[in-house]
Amino acid sequence: MARRIDVTGAGGVRLAAWEFADPPKTGEPDRAPGVLLLHGLMGRGSHWASAARWLGERHRAVALDQRGHGQSDRPPGDIYTREAYVADAEAAIEQLGLGPVVLIGHAMGALTAWQLAAKRPDLVRALVVCDMRASALGAASQREWEDWFKAWPVPFATLADVRKWFGEDDPWVERPTPSRGEFYAEVMQESADGWRPVFEPEQMLKSRETWVLDAHWEELTQVQCPALVVRGLDGELGRAEAQEMVRVLPRGEYAEVADAGHIVHYDQPEAWRAAIEPFLEGVLAR
Repeated sequence: MARRIDVTGAGGVRLAAWEFADPPKTGEPDRAPGVLLLHGLMGRGSHWASAARWLGERHRAVALDQRGHGQSDRPPGDIYTREAYVADAEAAIEQLGLGPVVLIGHAMGALTAWQLAAKRPDLVRALVVCDMRASALGAASQREWEDWFKAWPVPFATLADVRKWFGEDDPWVERPTPSRGEFYAEVMQESADGWRPVFEPEQMLKSRETWVLDAHWEELTQVQCPALVVRGLDGELGRAEAQEMVRVLPRGEYAEVADAGHIVHYDQPEAWRAAIEPFLEGVLAR
C-alpha cells in the first residue's frame, strides 16, 4: 500500500504525495538519490505505482498528485500556471527532504521537471523526460482538445465502459490500446449517476493552455544535470525532435521504447524500465 504524505504547494494548495516503498528505518541511511515522479496532464501519482516499487529498492521514490489532479486540491481560479506547477514540485522536494533528486516526468510532468531543473540546479541531480515535446503545438491543438473533452460520453455507466471507450472506441485516437483504457479507468471516480473524472476538464484545459502556445527549448539548454529523453516509437514525440532535444541538453542522452505510444510506462512497463535503468545506474555511479 502507498503511504500518503501531504505537501503544501504554491499559494497554500494542498498536494497529495505517495510513497510506495517503506521509508528507511531509524538508524538506516536514506536511500540516495531520492526520486520524484511527476505524472502528465489528467494523470495521478498512482500511475507510477509499478515503477515506484522497483525504484524504491534503491531510492526513496515519491509520486506527486499535481494540483488539480488525483487527491490534491482542485481550487478554482487562474492558478494552473507553469510557475505554479514548478513551484509545487520544488516545494515537494524541499518539504520531503528528497534533494538533490532524480526527477522522472511524463508529458506535462516532464516539462515541469526540466523547468525546475533549469530553475533550481541545486535541487536536481538527474532528469528523465518521457514523451514530451519542446516545440509549440499551437492554438489548433488546444481547440482539438476542447472538442475531444466534449466528445467524452460521461457519465460512464461502469469502469468497463471507461476501459472500452478509451481503449477501443475513442474516435479521436488512431490506435487506442487496452493500456490506454486502464490509464483512464485509474482517473475516474464513482458518482451518483455513474463514473466521472476526478479532475475538472476546464482546469485541465487551463493547465495545457499555459504550455502549448510556446516552445520550451531555452529551458532545456539551462539544464546542467544528466538528462535522458525517452520516447515511445508510436508516441507524440517524434525521433527528430527527441534527438534535437538531446543535442541542446548539455548532458543529454536518448532512449526509445518499441511498441509503445504516448504513455510509455503504461504501454511497455518492462521495456520502459530497461530503457531508464542503465541511466539511473550511471547516476548512482557518479
